[in-house]
Amino acid sequence: MSKTLFAAAAASLLLVGAASAQTAPAPAPAPAQDHAHAEHHAHPTIDSPIEALVNDPATKAVLEKHLPGMDKHPAYGQFKGMSLRQLAPYSQGAITDEKIAAIDADLKALPEA
Repeated sequence: MSKTLFAAAAASLLLVGAASAQTAPAPAPAPAQDHAHAEHHAHPTIDSPIEALVNDPATKAVLEKHLPGMDKHPAYGQFKGMSLRQLAPYSQGAITDEKIAAIDADLKALPEA
């Protein structure tokens, strides 16, 4: 009987995992980096997880300029590991391609750390 319970529990975990995999967007592959450039620019980029942008004071200021209070959003814990591009389709129009381009330009204009 315990084998049957274990099998049922394992099957339900597989189903939950499969459902989660279908509803959560897959993380984007990390962009290829030019190592010489990466050594000189320590700030997160537009393709970094939102949490990385929030944790760097310079990039957080850029994020606050364009998307104020993002780190205070009730669902922040659920999307902080996503990039802005990954989150955009779920933002109900708050994160547009134009806004991403403006944030990207401001991030690239930051002085090297």
